[in-house]
Amino acid sequence: MATEIIMPKLGLTMTEGTVYKWTKNEGDKVKKGDIVATISSEKLTGDVDAPADGTLIKIVVPEGEDAKCKDPIGYIGEAGETAGGNETAQEQEAQVQKQDVPEPEKGSAEAAEAVDTVPEKSHSENGMNRIFITPLARKIAEEKGLDYRQIHGTGGNGRITRRDVENYVPTKEQPAASVTASAGAGLTGMRQIIAQRMMSSLQNTAQVTLQRKADVTSLMEFRQDMKKKISQPLVDGQLSITTLLAKAVILALKDTPAMNAWYHDGEYEQVESINIGMAVALDDGLVVPVVKGAGSMTLTELGQSLNSIITDAREGILDSSAYSGGTFTISNLGRSGVEYFTPVINQPEIGILGVGTLVNELALGESGEIKKLSKLPLSLTFDHQIIDGAPAADFLAKIVSYLEDPYTLML
Repeated sequence: MATEIIMPKLGLTMTEGTVYKWTKNEGDKVKKGDIVATISSEKLTGDVDAPADGTLIKIVVPEGEDAKCKDPIGYIGEAGETAGGNETAQEQEAQVQKQDVPEPEKGSAEAAEAVDTVPEKSHSENGMNRIFITPLARKIAEEKGLDYRQIHGTGGNGRITRRDVENYVPTKEQPAASVTASAGAGLTGMRQIIAQRMMSSLQNTAQVTLQRKADVTSLMEFRQDMKKKISQPLVDGQLSITTLLAKAVILALKDTPAMNAWYHDGEYEQVESINIGMAVALDDGLVVPVVKGAGSMTLTELGQSLNSIITDAREGILDSSAYSGGTFTISNLGRSGVEYFTPVINQPEIGILGVGTLVNELALGESGEIKKLSKLPLSLTFDHQIIDGAPAADFLAKIVSYLEDPYTLML
């Protein structure tokens, strides 16, 4: 009996993935564990391994097309074996169409609906545009009273499929829907996924950004003092700015549990575990590996975990499971010389902290003397659907408070 090759689930919010490339062709022999395909989703690309020894007897989902998580994208079996009646989505639709719709007579109105393309009047000077739609998809759209011309097709040649119709949600703002549907057009791989995720985040959340500076003069002095007092070398990053900043965010999240949450598909859920995502820039895009259970870690454990996920993410060896489950993200552009920016929320999270470059400022002391202060610019973006401005400002103030009182970070 043929064995299914399943579309894996790489992230918390992933519902479907794109087959980016088949590394094996139909008829090729494979061994269990061989890479047979590469799929894209959730800002990253992942390999799909052969689940068994045998021959790749059927590719169900071609390159560039989507499949729902846990659905088969291909089959492995004995040479010459069929897939046991497991048809592609297009074949299944055709069978249902034959069962549900009587065979039309030649020349009848129903015969016109049996074709896969529908010519529509165009507002351009080209005369006609062709809309590709399967018969069953058109039938479902008509039953639901939907204008299928507004539906973005994900099948071959942009064909509108049954799944496209079933997943389509009409909106009052059709221009916005058009923008979301076209996000990532002309891009491929990770860049396309990032474009789609960013547009989805901006379209589905009410993002507001608050900005202020933290006086980290005492924090910088604290770091130097601790390094002098500890005899053994600190090789785990426990006193790095990244680790101390993450610790301040963790403590603020403990004080503000409403911020440590997810909002997805209209449902808000506070999460007990604090899982910190750290945005990492790669040559071809951006990924957000996650330190899970960060709320219960010591500074040393937190430093070790941050160093590990950042290094592995840059080398491309981090397991795909490490990119999901985050409850709050930190994005640091300090090395770029940027002070303030507007980070985009990493859904389904409801907040993200942007960190700018450390700046030196002069100020007057209590006795009128001139002092040099170290200031760290912070930008908090939050979903105003869930969090109001005042509690968001209080949350940012808590982060600043912990950074300005560094000994609290040791608790």
